[in-house]
Amino acid sequence: MDKASEYVIEMLHITKEFPGIKANDDITLQLRRGEIHALLGENGAGKSTLMSVLFGLYQPEEGEIRKDGKVVKINNPNDATALHIGMVHQHFKLIDVFTVLDNIILGAEDTKMGFLQKKEARKKVQELSDRYGLKVDLDAKVEDITVGMQQRVEILKMLYRDNEILIFDEPTAVLTPQEIEELLQIMKGLTKEGKSILFISHKLNEIMEVADRVSVLRKGKYIGTVNTADTTKEELSRMMVGRPVQLVVEKGPAHPGEPVLEIENLSVASPIHKKNAVNNVSLTVRAGEIVCIAGIDGNGQSEFVYGLSGLEKLTSGKIHLCGKDITSAAIRQRSFAGMSHIPEDRHKHGLVLDYTLEQNMVLQSYYEPRFQSHGFIRFDAVRSYAEKLIDQFDVRSGQGPITVARSMSGGNQQKAIVAREIDRDLPLIIAVQPTRGLDVGAIEGVHRELVAQRDAGKAVLLVSLELDEVMNLSDRILVMYEGEIVGEFDPKKVTVEELGLYMAGAKRQEKGGKSA
Repeated sequence: MDKASEYVIEMLHITKEFPGIKANDDITLQLRRGEIHALLGENGAGKSTLMSVLFGLYQPEEGEIRKDGKVVKINNPNDATALHIGMVHQHFKLIDVFTVLDNIILGAEDTKMGFLQKKEARKKVQELSDRYGLKVDLDAKVEDITVGMQQRVEILKMLYRDNEILIFDEPTAVLTPQEIEELLQIMKGLTKEGKSILFISHKLNEIMEVADRVSVLRKGKYIGTVNTADTTKEELSRMMVGRPVQLVVEKGPAHPGEPVLEIENLSVASPIHKKNAVNNVSLTVRAGEIVCIAGIDGNGQSEFVYGLSGLEKLTSGKIHLCGKDITSAAIRQRSFAGMSHIPEDRHKHGLVLDYTLEQNMVLQSYYEPRFQSHGFIRFDAVRSYAEKLIDQFDVRSGQGPITVARSMSGGNQQKAIVAREIDRDLPLIIAVQPTRGLDVGAIEGVHRELVAQRDAGKAVLLVSLELDEVMNLSDRILVMYEGEIVGEFDPKKVTVEELGLYMAGAKRQEKGGKSA
């Protein structure tokens, strides 16, 4: 085979700059035909930027792209599509009120005499769906399907356009363990059909399972490419972070104190169907312990947190925080009573994306005397506070405190929220998916911080879909299935397999802790 045709895509000496930062600094990446090539790096290492250059969303200052050995110019995503390059973005690009089928054909519609030919489109999509095992309901509205299904819609969008080179940007950040396993199998199936895949991730287990080769980026620079068969997770994490990383949380035993959060018979209505999304949940979280709610996504965890934090009304139940009844308190009153909240959806509930980083850091405290005087914000105080948090939590951004939140990488947006909420120093921290989209180095930092908060006598309520995180961090595990708590476990005494049975609804404990 001649050298030119060995690589289906080559990105040679790519440099891309933004104000204050070289996102890609002379990076070369070569994708072989029919391989899964992982792109690994910390948050803000330049992975998404590099893929956005390949997809035509950004133009590089230097370097060239070759397809099948020939130099190509990709000015926009339409050029990329014409070259059979497709991309599934980290935050999906779907229209909620359209059906699955309409989303798939949008922008690539077949028409005759100006009329949409939906019948042919449906047939083609259905065939692709069956061939790749992507089972989606073509008539469902996007807003009514799970995140895992939305991802499959994005994959079908690429296949419908006959794309040969598929870019997956952090595809598993929002999926359950079961959906992740299914996606990895789908990716293997795609390469068997001759597709070539670029897979951005910082989850080492997944990379070791599916990737043929891995290229590592660090702070915008290319570190190296290795075969997964010849490397280890420890070696990859060292290449990625530049130092050895602890993949297991170090923590001593918990010493729980007084109850901080007490919930009795909490129920929250479902936005979709007539049953309650959360049904009769009671639990207590004490000072100095981490209690984790585990479960498969979509079993009422989100609605439970919305009810608890005041984003949704309760249909019944009582909530006491530090001995005070906050059942019908407003969101700000809950905050005053001692609740900080790291939300699961950082874009919707965590940040105002068009505000600067420093404005986002004081969203819940701008009215405190330290940040305002006679109703006027003290901008110098806000800036020095933001700089302190940026430094303490290693939040990376092109222009420091004045960076617009929208332009930051997902992981650094998440770090900013974690920094803000932990620094508020309140008795209760509700942490929902706190490490979603973070790399191993940042996960290590957040986990260490949550354990430090526990040891300082805070009550931590963790809601997580990551079983490793659940087993590593918790002092007690509660499993939620279909809006109810179906079991309580000691992480030292339970196995992941046992938890999985409760999460899937195959087992449940009766009151008093016996299994049924």
